[in-house]
Amino acid sequence: MHRARQHAEARTKERRQRLAHEAARLMSESGIRDFHQAKLKAAERLGFHDDASLPRNREIEEALRGYQRLFHGDDLEERLRSRREAALRALDFFAPFEPRLVGPVLEGTADANAPVLLHLFCDDPREVTIWLQEHDIPADSRMRRLRLDRERSGDFDVWVFNADEATFDLTVLPRDALRQAPLSPVTEKPMARASASQLRALLAEDEIAGYEALAR
Repeated sequence: MHRARQHAEARTKERRQRLAHEAARLMSESGIRDFHQAKLKAAERLGFHDDASLPRNREIEEALRGYQRLFHGDDLEERLRSRREAALRALDFFAPFEPRLVGPVLEGTADANAPVLLHLFCDDPREVTIWLQEHDIPADSRMRRLRLDRERSGDFDVWVFNADEATFDLTVLPRDALRQAPLSPVTEKPMARASASQLRALLAEDEIAGYEALAR
């Protein structure tokens, strides 16, 4: 009985790993951004239909990092730096809304299709609408549901536009959300986020690391 249980657990673990890597491949190659969609698509492709085999979001994120290092290592750093520089220009542009960079561009998992995700903070979302209009930036509107903490969730205004050869995705949050980042759908912990000054420091660190690597 014990050996049978161990065998079943090992098979489930193997399936989770295979699903995580297939979901990571789909996210990297097909531009799928939603972890849940990616894992369901991977399960369909591999013919796995039991929920116990579905990997956690963080397992897919780890597999995604590994996939990108393996298949996109040569241009990953250059592409990531370009996206971060574009994000910094956007953070400066939206400075009145105390913006923060979140998501793959900050975390280092951005692929060629990953948008630059920004959180903007103001108590009246119409201020962002007016700002975009005044600067002649055509943007599409939508809504996004986020968990602010363990007890509070909400639907928030989102604006999406293209600039600097990248897609920018702006979520407008109330100013009191500056105190604590919304919960990540991957880790269920407060999202990592960076202000303009923090991103400048990160870019400087990356540049120094690049010089040191060349000097070896």
